[in-house]
Amino acid sequence: MSIRHLVAAIVCLGAVMPAAAAAQQHAPDGVAINDEGLPQYSTFSLCAIDPATGQSGAAVTTRVPFVGRAVPHVRAGVGAVCTQASTMVEYGPRGLDLLAKGVDPHDVLAQLLADDPQRESRQVGVIDMQGRSAAHTGKQNSDWAGSRQGHNYTVQANTMVGPEVVEAVATTFESTDGSGMPLAERMILAMQAGYAKGGDRRWGNLQSAAIKIADPNDPGRGNDYITLAIEVGENAEPLTELKRIYDTTGRHLGYRSFSRVDGNDVIELKRMLHAIGYWRPSLAAFPDPPASTATRAMQALRKSDPAAYDKAAAAARRAAADYTRDYGLYDEEAMAAVDKFRVDRGLNYQGDAAGLVDARLIDALRAAYLAKKKTAAGR
Repeated sequence: MSIRHLVAAIVCLGAVMPAAAAAQQHAPDGVAINDEGLPQYSTFSLCAIDPATGQSGAAVTTRVPFVGRAVPHVRAGVGAVCTQASTMVEYGPRGLDLLAKGVDPHDVLAQLLADDPQRESRQVGVIDMQGRSAAHTGKQNSDWAGSRQGHNYTVQANTMVGPEVVEAVATTFESTDGSGMPLAERMILAMQAGYAKGGDRRWGNLQSAAIKIADPNDPGRGNDYITLAIEVGENAEPLTELKRIYDTTGRHLGYRSFSRVDGNDVIELKRMLHAIGYWRPSLAAFPDPPASTATRAMQALRKSDPAAYDKAAAAARRAAADYTRDYGLYDEEAMAAVDKFRVDRGLNYQGDAAGLVDARLIDALRAAYLAKKKTAAGR
C-alpha cells in the first residue's frame, strides 16, 4: 500500500490499523474495506452550486453508516467534491485546493488520478463556482455505476439498482432551478427522488446520509463558512430524517402543523388567569358559555314553532361565536397574561416562546387557581 493510500484509510477509519485489522471485511464504523485496506463507499451523491447566493453543496447517501465522514467536501467560494467507491478521502481537500487555484474540474480529476494505481476503483465528482463540473467513474466500480452533469450540478453513483437513480436526482434538481428554493432543500429533494427509485442496491445494510453547504456570506458557528452540516449516521430512512432535521432546525414550512388556537382548553386557561387577577381583572365574573340549542326547551320549541326556533337558534349561534371570540381564542391579550404569570412565578426560561403554555405553566397556574378558590371559600 502506498503512503497516500494508507493516509486515506487512516483518515476514514479514524485510527491507525494494524496489518491484521486491515484485512477485516468491515471497518469499525461498518464501512466495507477491500484487500488494500481502502473503504468502499458504494453510494450516490450530488455536488451543486447556487450562483445567486454563492453557495456550494455536497449531499450523499449510502447503505453503510456515517457516510458524511468521508465522501462530501465543500469550501466557500470554491466549490464541492464528492469522493466515493474506493474512497480516497484526501481527494476532497486536494480537489478543493486545485479548484481554488482556478483549475478546471476535468483537469482537477486528471491531476488527482494521474498516478493513482487504484483509479479504476474510484468515483469522484467535482464542481466549481462557475458551474463547471466533471466526474470520474472507474471501470472497476460495481454496476450500476455512472454520472450525469448538468446546469450547476454533477451527480454520480455506483452499486445502484440502475441508471434511473441518477436520472431522478438530476431531473428533480433541474426542475427546481430558478425557483428561489434554498440550495440545501433543492439538493435534499433531488436525493430523495433518487432514493425513491431504489438507490443503493445493497438492501438490508445500515443506511446513512449527509449534506454540507458552504456560504461565503455566512461564517457559520466555526468561522469555516460551512453554513449547514447535517449527518444522519444511521437510519432506516436516512434522507427522510435528513429532511426532517433540515426543516425542524431551520423552522421551514412543513416541520409542524398549526392553525388558529381556540377551544375549551383556552376558555379554561382564561378562566383560571382571570380568577387570580392576570386576565381582565376588571371583569366582575367570568361568564358561562351561552345556552346550547340542544336543551329540552329549544327542542320543544323546534316542534311547536319552527320559525321561532330558527330565530332563536341563529341568535344562539351568534352568541356562541361571540363567546368563542372573547373567551375561547388564544389571542395577544391571553398571551400577555401568560407571560406575566410566568415572569411572576419564575417560569420565564431562556428559549421559551412568547405565550408558552406547557406542563410547567399549567401545574403552577392550576395550583394558584385552586389556592385562590379555597381562600375565597374561606377554607
